[in-house]
Amino acid sequence: MPSALPLGDPAPADGVLPPQAAVGAEARGFSLYAHIPFCTVRCGYCDFNTYTASELGEGASQAEYAQTAVAEVRLAARALDASGVARRRLSTVFFGGGTPTLLPAGDLAAILAAAVGEWGLEPGAEVTTEANPDSVTPESLQALRGAGFTRVSFGMQSAVPHVLEVLDRTHAPSRVPEAVRWARDAGLDVSLDLIYGTPGESMDDWRTSLDAALDCEPDHVSAYALIVEEGTKLAAQIRRGQVPDVDDDDHAAKYELADEVLSGAGFHWYEVSNWARGAADDARHECRHNVAYWRGGDWWGIGPGAHSHVGGVRWWNVKHPRAYAARLATGESPAAGRETLDAGTRLEERIILELRLASGLPVETLAPEARREVAGLIADGLIDGPQALRGVLALTLRGRLLADAVVRRLMP
Repeated sequence: MPSALPLGDPAPADGVLPPQAAVGAEARGFSLYAHIPFCTVRCGYCDFNTYTASELGEGASQAEYAQTAVAEVRLAARALDASGVARRRLSTVFFGGGTPTLLPAGDLAAILAAAVGEWGLEPGAEVTTEANPDSVTPESLQALRGAGFTRVSFGMQSAVPHVLEVLDRTHAPSRVPEAVRWARDAGLDVSLDLIYGTPGESMDDWRTSLDAALDCEPDHVSAYALIVEEGTKLAAQIRRGQVPDVDDDDHAAKYELADEVLSGAGFHWYEVSNWARGAADDARHECRHNVAYWRGGDWWGIGPGAHSHVGGVRWWNVKHPRAYAARLATGESPAAGRETLDAGTRLEERIILELRLASGLPVETLAPEARREVAGLIADGLIDGPQALRGVLALTLRGRLLADAVVRRLMP
């Protein structure tokens, strides 16, 4: 089942933000995230806020979802204006889920058009949708490109049938190169998402998946270690002994193989779990939307359970599509709660997020006591020494494997 929302302060019905949100907004980028909470089936490992048709119940409908999301776009524009937050054109837009492409391409286009109508797009803006390989057609991808989408991220996960079966994925491995070809023909950039460490996945299986992904010649690859979340089908299967548990050493070995294979194929890592085609100084194929998250940018999250952040103010929407639709039908903000981050929390989050980036974290960001840890981290092979001498903390390969430990040593 989806994880619970965080606790927080009450959020006002009109969505207006506290004064802090407006400070310096004109100098920051602005992004939009649109959550499409629908899936054909619930994958056994997933605890995202998603729903199958049988789970929606009365008062929530895939057919009416686009107009509900558009209503939140309109509310967002009014709330930001009323909060004194400077109007900025969107630098990135990202449709995630769930499976956004379960909606007709025209519905996704309508949500995007509403957002562009309110804020506009920066020249060269990145507009991405996630998709399952079996949820697209040549025609739907052509329609998305015509509507202004520039990029599609396919949930490939694995190229090995028995691994896909454990993950409850519905597509056949042969569908991935086909979907990638259709996306290319439509003029879209392509990213492939992979998962490693699935119970029963051998090292040869993982290499097969990496090789199959590269055979598709994507622009970008994400590779995530499988995390077993409480309350999921997979967690219950492991608890009952039906499948083996995940193994940290196996995860580490598979991460190292991913970095070796992807680097050897001309990709560079720019974030712990993400690689983009081209040299390290070529950012053209990096996911700019996710980089905005890691750098603490401003974004409004549309949809049930979506999170937003503007100027150190963070809030989150009610989770169920039925409650989400009901609030917007009366003109009320769907926000369930919010928090205003203090300076200490913002520093901690900056350390956690920016250390994940190859571009690193400026040493000057750290408190004096944390700076004294840097020499030890270099000696332990976790931080790149030459870059540290230039004032930037960047993780080594070993540091990427132990990123959480590095963060703990640098916290105030």
